[in-house]
Amino acid sequence: MSYIFFAKRDIFMSEKLKIAIGTEAFPPTIDGISTVAKCYADIINKKLGEATIVTPKNPNAEDYKYPYEIYRYKSLFTFGEGYPVGWPFKRQFAEDIIDRNFDVLHSHCPIATSYFFRRINRIKRIPQILTYHTKYEYDFDQRVKSLAVRHRAYGFLLNNIKSADEVWVTSKGTVDSLRKVGYEGDYIVMPNGCDLPKLDCTEEMKAMIRRKHGIPEGIPILLFVGRMMWYKNLRIILDACKLLKESGRDYRMIIIGMGPEENAIKKYTAKLNIGDKVIFTGQILDRQELQIYYGTADMLVFPSTFDTNGLVVREAAASATPAIVVANSCASEGITDCETGFLCLESSRSVARVIDRIADNKDLLHRVGQNARNNIYISWDESIANAYNRYQTVIDKFNSTFHDKYKY
Repeated sequence: MSYIFFAKRDIFMSEKLKIAIGTEAFPPTIDGISTVAKCYADIINKKLGEATIVTPKNPNAEDYKYPYEIYRYKSLFTFGEGYPVGWPFKRQFAEDIIDRNFDVLHSHCPIATSYFFRRINRIKRIPQILTYHTKYEYDFDQRVKSLAVRHRAYGFLLNNIKSADEVWVTSKGTVDSLRKVGYEGDYIVMPNGCDLPKLDCTEEMKAMIRRKHGIPEGIPILLFVGRMMWYKNLRIILDACKLLKESGRDYRMIIIGMGPEENAIKKYTAKLNIGDKVIFTGQILDRQELQIYYGTADMLVFPSTFDTNGLVVREAAASATPAIVVANSCASEGITDCETGFLCLESSRSVARVIDRIADNKDLLHRVGQNARNNIYISWDESIANAYNRYQTVIDKFNSTFHDKYKY
């Protein structure tokens, strides 16, 4: 029987725990999971206990910038936007982690990192948590063409998931992905937080963004933030932009991010003849600058059904900017249509209709944005306080349970 954990606690635990935060990606590689891992390490070390990042080596790493330990194990190579492929098979790596006497191993990826933690547990049992962030079955089905190889990949993934003493998901919808890969066990819902503070951008800040991109006053600004990948439903966004332009609606669509399909996305934009309406900024690493973009936009357009949590929806809410999301997607969890956000179907026509209906209604956009800030925003401090309290529950359960010989 599965169970869900939503408890919110305002008081941090006094007991200092040592946590290994395992992740495939960590800065300088930037994505949702690397951001999550960094936030966990930052807040645990600053306010709660002691956390060490455990991640593959990256030739461009600047680990000296961080006031806590980053343990890097061997990587074979990097691909894409600097993603290292970890090689955790050397016994010394496992012994290095054991020697640090961690109370909990917390993996944020069920691939190399979770397998590394399995190898550690073969030598010494340490409570292990896995947060399942991403719909891995999508990548397997898209990229692994051989049926036999895909079957082995699913088996490897499933064993990594099952090896955890507790499995966390960031949204209820993520459970569907777990079930698709064959996991039938229990889980905890532990939502991610937002590292952007609640902020009202000044008119001067908003005017700066408009001047930078040559956007006249009064023209609605639409915003997308994320990796440049088709699976984020960017085709739906661009097709909706085409429909809006054809209907005579003026607007500017700002797209922030980078990714392996960026060139293809830009070519498609040119093909649709909407280059005068769509602005590509590239990746923005400065979080304060990014928040000004959120605060300047009239709405975030995020029709992704791939994302399991949709951090950008909460980031937009920090600046009281409402989001358009697909009904019944993970990103839509907690959102009520026209109250804390706007719901659409997974189609360009539906997205275009919603934008056209609300773009000129400033009072509605303001009210829904304020409701989003008040009701769906959650800070990382609150989110990680919940997680940290749960660590102790996992430890207590682990210590009070008889363990057979480790089978993973």
